[in-house]
Amino acid sequence: MTGVVIAGIGQTEFSKDAGRDALQLASEAGLAAIRDAGLTPRDIDGLVTYTTDENDELELMCSLGLPELHFWARTPGSGYGASATVQVAAGAIATGAAKAVLIYRAFNERSGRRFGQPRPGEARALPFDRHRSYGIDTPAKMYALWFRRYMYEYGVTNEDFGRYTVVARRHAATNPAAWFYERPITLEDHQASRWIVEPVLRLLDCCQESDGGVALVVTGADRAPDIPAPVRVLGAVDAHVRGTSVMHNYYLPDLAGFADAQRCAVRLWEQTGLGPDDIDVAQIYENFSPLVFLVLEAYGFCGRGEAAAFIADGNIDLGGRLPVNTHGGLLGEAYIHGMNTVLEGVRQVRGTAANQVGGVERSLVSSLSSALVLGPV
Repeated sequence: MTGVVIAGIGQTEFSKDAGRDALQLASEAGLAAIRDAGLTPRDIDGLVTYTTDENDELELMCSLGLPELHFWARTPGSGYGASATVQVAAGAIATGAAKAVLIYRAFNERSGRRFGQPRPGEARALPFDRHRSYGIDTPAKMYALWFRRYMYEYGVTNEDFGRYTVVARRHAATNPAAWFYERPITLEDHQASRWIVEPVLRLLDCCQESDGGVALVVTGADRAPDIPAPVRVLGAVDAHVRGTSVMHNYYLPDLAGFADAQRCAVRLWEQTGLGPDDIDVAQIYENFSPLVFLVLEAYGFCGRGEAAAFIADGNIDLGGRLPVNTHGGLLGEAYIHGMNTVLEGVRQVRGTAANQVGGVERSLVSSLSSALVLGPV
């Protein structure tokens, strides 16, 4: 991956009612990323997004003014493939299929179709439909069954999860782009929020539903001298273990771990020659707060069952051993299916983040089943 850089990043504001459609949001974020890279729409010849994105590639091509496309692709599902989009774009660059790829994600998930709400009577594809007859009809319910085993195995409580949420909201409170800017919470606030799935998830353990768009440009490292602020992709991996799913790990022998993230960690450390001690800051996809615990353990930042103590000891705070979700995460900044988490990883390496950590040389982005390590050129 040493031959690929993230050349530009862009985003819209994050809101609960954007007042414009997803194509316009994607176009605004895309143009911002292209300009940030010091490029023009004529330089872009590839597009990558998720299978769940509602924007048509040819419509976006016209909206952005791209003269010609040579490559497009989509990673399966949604947020767990956020880092995989960079892997796909890097492959296109490496093979010569494209010279500059725009990655984007845009939607109105709060003011429009709300993903987190049950939809009675609607036919849905597997794996969502498989468990509907048991009443498991929302992401919170699906994930909670998996998290419950982790809690049982290691004696973790919802209050432990709340300690992460407090940190995320503290980081969001000093990030002007975050929806919860200047709105930190206490552990008491977390514990007073209503149950969504008792005894696992409270309201403040759940990510936001947001309107917005995010984009980035990936190109070859040979173009780095002409790019204002390139960030090198040191590693990009994707891993799915048989028996896992987007929303749960019900059918694996070890229900208290995160097999996909564990495999990502192994592959990432092998690919980069790095390890947990080499990482300065981590951005972890957390549509629900317990995922941070499982990912910290999967990557070896702490032992199995030790994440609660690791967080309680201040390790993930801005001045800690491993600052996590310095933008506020999906709970505090916005939920753009994890793509804004990639952007924060880039900003930390550039030195331009709202909550900048000093001396960042290696930035981890964990998108659950995919991951990146970013570093300076």
